[in-house]
Amino acid sequence: MGVFNGLRKKDGSESPTDAPVYYPSDNAIFDNDEELGHQKAIKTGWTGDGHAGANEYPSAENYKTLGRWRACVILITIEVGIGVLSLPSALHTLGLIPGIIAIFGFGALTTYCGYIMVQFYRRYPMVTNLVDCALYIGGKPFEYFLGVAFIFNLVLICASANITMSVALNTLSDHALCTVAFMAFPHIACWLLCLPRKLTFAAAMSWICTVSIVAAVLIVMIALGVAGPKAPPNFNAHITLVGKPTFVETVNALLNIAFAFAGNQSFMSVMAEMRDAGREFPPALFMQKSFEVVIYVVVACVIYALAGDAVTSPALGSAPTIPAKIAYGILLPSVLGTGLVIGITAIKYMYITFMRRFKPDQVNVHNALTWALWVSIGTAFWIVTFVVSNAIPIFSSILNISSAIFISWFTFGLTSIMWLHLNWKQQFASRRKTALAVLNYAILGLTLFLNVGGLYTSLKALIDIFNDPDSTLNGPFTCADNSIF
Repeated sequence: MGVFNGLRKKDGSESPTDAPVYYPSDNAIFDNDEELGHQKAIKTGWTGDGHAGANEYPSAENYKTLGRWRACVILITIEVGIGVLSLPSALHTLGLIPGIIAIFGFGALTTYCGYIMVQFYRRYPMVTNLVDCALYIGGKPFEYFLGVAFIFNLVLICASANITMSVALNTLSDHALCTVAFMAFPHIACWLLCLPRKLTFAAAMSWICTVSIVAAVLIVMIALGVAGPKAPPNFNAHITLVGKPTFVETVNALLNIAFAFAGNQSFMSVMAEMRDAGREFPPALFMQKSFEVVIYVVVACVIYALAGDAVTSPALGSAPTIPAKIAYGILLPSVLGTGLVIGITAIKYMYITFMRRFKPDQVNVHNALTWALWVSIGTAFWIVTFVVSNAIPIFSSILNISSAIFISWFTFGLTSIMWLHLNWKQQFASRRKTALAVLNYAILGLTLFLNVGGLYTSLKALIDIFNDPDSTLNGPFTCADNSIF
């Protein structure tokens, strides 16, 4: 059964959506019985067909090695990234108190959405990512649709990283070159870094990304505490406890906060490599979210409190010139690492999808065909990302548009669809189920609001910046300086 019953095959053959729905019990987190699939001989890895669970590297080696602690660390490296740089500005827009409430609210909401993913994984332990989940919810049509959306989502994330890189290069060089050129350099570097087909190097870069961005943020916080923000003489930081933003400003600030929690879309991939995800992932999730929310609140509050109205987005520009340049220099490995990790994820997904359909026996073969396909896909991906980066050359705007179109669904909406799929027949069977059903329908409503309302406000804010006579960024593919000074 489930939400998308109309997508079942009509020829009488069984499809993934024909599987009986799993209704998690109140104690399901601690159960380890057959209903969770733990006693079933379910094969994962390369299947030779188009079903979920396919892996590029077929092997008898057990890749399910993660426990709760290692999984927690990986989740932290996945989620704590460039999204944190927009949080102080969001607090400036919303006000200190509403901003803190919004960060805690999105933290709690994404924790619940992550737990729904655990429930779904217990029922379908063969899935390895969100696109695989779509196959079991709505069949092949929904899988294809979500696969396309997944790629465009990764394009926007890579674009945001490379816009950050262009801001950094313009800042460090005092706008020595056209901004289009500074957009091109990180794209060429990411294209070269994505040529290797294995993820070993990309996985190591996730650590560098996290350390790099934490170090950059610490430099800014210390510099603000010692020397104050880059502002006119006799400037006094003013903190607004409750702001009075317009509708457009409010929604865009919320979208910036939502982007900081976008790592949920990678949780399924982590579960796929855990020894016992049904039991071990929830503690890892709760530890990671607790750490993340505390870090976000501390960074956002400290930078906003010290910079006041002089706060910028990205937040590194709030510091005086020299510390800000040092922070941007330290941030460069994080930005390149983000492009590498996200880019190779997109390229690998497209490569495996193509090979599953046309040459399933050559997925792991290194020959002229497979290398030509890999390089071609990588080249096309980074060309599209370069065009998008130059079409929307503003950091906050690219974050808002990405959050509105894709992250709202991948982080919130899709997980509520998972819950409805698992509980479709019993969603009103008890008071507890009814309350959870109402909550998940409310999350869907929030998703639609962020999607429709967020896209409107994001585009309006972008057009206003382009039309602002005081703005140097007056359109796509501009050579104008997008640095912080």
